[in-house]
Amino acid sequence: MSDDLPNRPFDDRDGVIWLDGEFVPWRAARLHVLSHGLHYATSVFEGERAYAGAVFKLREHSERLLASGREMGFEVPWSAAELDVATRELIQALDIHDGYVRPVAWCGTETMSVSPRQAHVHVAIAAWPWPHVFTPAAQQQGIRLATARWRRPAPNTAPVRAKGGALYAIGALARQEAESAGYDDALLLDHRGLLAEATGANLFLVIDGALHTPVPDCFLDGITRRTVIAAARRLGIPVVERPMAPAELAAATEAFLTGTAYEVQPIRCIDDREFTVGDIGMALLKDYQHTVAATARSTGA
Repeated sequence: MSDDLPNRPFDDRDGVIWLDGEFVPWRAARLHVLSHGLHYATSVFEGERAYAGAVFKLREHSERLLASGREMGFEVPWSAAELDVATRELIQALDIHDGYVRPVAWCGTETMSVSPRQAHVHVAIAAWPWPHVFTPAAQQQGIRLATARWRRPAPNTAPVRAKGGALYAIGALARQEAESAGYDDALLLDHRGLLAEATGANLFLVIDGALHTPVPDCFLDGITRRTVIAAARRLGIPVVERPMAPAELAAATEAFLTGTAYEVQPIRCIDDREFTVGDIGMALLKDYQHTVAATARSTGA
């Protein structure tokens, strides 16, 4: 792929994309402007990371894509095993070492009714080189968050268990406003005014030597989140999942985010509250890096 890849629009790149069971030229991977998923947000997606040519926890991501589709009222017409095979073949075809993988499923053009029942479901998988979201300095020094005016919705008002395009409109608005104010990301509260997550990553606080994290009852229980919780328990770090009020930020000495794209990303400040990049967060970051590298080696990538 071209050296200027990060500066090129996503519809003008070389390579192939897996679309409905076939590899098609990148620029030919198109959908119609009257696709139901574009007008009514009947779309779901995944974000996956490849390390040394192997996608970390690929099966969990493939299964979550299918589960998100069911949460949005449609069935993805491929099994998790079939999506796994397609993803591996795509990574190999593009010769990606460290990169990002984006599977997406959406309802097509057979209806323009609000209900997508008659629409055919399409699936695509794209991948591109992408080693890190933030610079090494930001990974070491932490990023800056601003509390957003937007909130995560209640479970009875939105399909909160789906990784769906509709829900990411909230994060897009929040992050755009945070970046315009000079921050790196936004912290969202939930519908009750409790701490929730960032725009696409889960939140952890270190309070009195223990790891505290909000209960994911109105936002995604991230795959990286679960990986980090398991690592903390293995390392003997107490983990507490509970509802958390914004005022509790004052009791935290460390804060960090977890996500497929962010991995384990320390936070330097939230609004005017500052945190240290401390031993617990760095220990979990190093453990995560070791885990993904070991997993890639075990696959033979």
